[in-house]
Amino acid sequence: MGGGSWKVAYADFVTAMMAFFLLMWILNMAPKETLDGLAEIYATDSKGKTSQVSPLSTPNARMRVDKLDTRELKKDENDRSHIAIVQEIKATLDADHVPSGSSGVSSTSVGVLLHITGDVLFAPGSVAISEQGRKVLDEIIRVVKKYHVFIVVRGHASQDENPAPHPSKWELSSARATAAARYLMDRGGVDPKQVRTVAYADSLPLVPATDPNASAKNRRVEFYLHRPEVMTSLGGF
Repeated sequence: MGGGSWKVAYADFVTAMMAFFLLMWILNMAPKETLDGLAEIYATDSKGKTSQVSPLSTPNARMRVDKLDTRELKKDENDRSHIAIVQEIKATLDADHVPSGSSGVSSTSVGVLLHITGDVLFAPGSVAISEQGRKVLDEIIRVVKKYHVFIVVRGHASQDENPAPHPSKWELSSARATAAARYLMDRGGVDPKQVRTVAYADSLPLVPATDPNASAKNRRVEFYLHRPEVMTSLGGF
């Protein structure tokens, strides 16, 4: 009797009603500020034309954009300070005639990493800082104070190095990191709260043992200068 076409029409009607009630429920749950913004977007003037108001004109939207801009500005500011630190350290290394193969400096997303090999800072098996090493540490002190950064001092030993009189390369690399950190604090007056040390022994060589200069390159100390706010979450130091 009349076929089943009415079933299709009825199903469409039920679907439309479900969509309508879902829309009503969402609008009822939405904050008043969101509803005001939507009303402003779709408001019509006296001639019946839709007002050309940008969604960014709502209070919430402006707040979100302002926060995004603030984060971007902060990121740009950090990037500029990292670049400035890298440039100043490189200039000092050049002025002190530190060979490029004996040092390296690079910038990361949260700080600046400087490594100085053993030929510059320490003799094999020693933790006594050399004269040239003290000049490098004096520059690090100046940068830490100028930019108000925190620092992680990372001590390393080479694979073929004799750790004596230390029990092992772990104690040797720890003693090197400690010696450099103590110089920063005792000689330069760096706040101990800004300094941390860590030892790696020979577990993280800079170059393979087959490298002709592996002993000097892997017998090194690294200085990781970073912003104070990442002190507790800094990974991979």
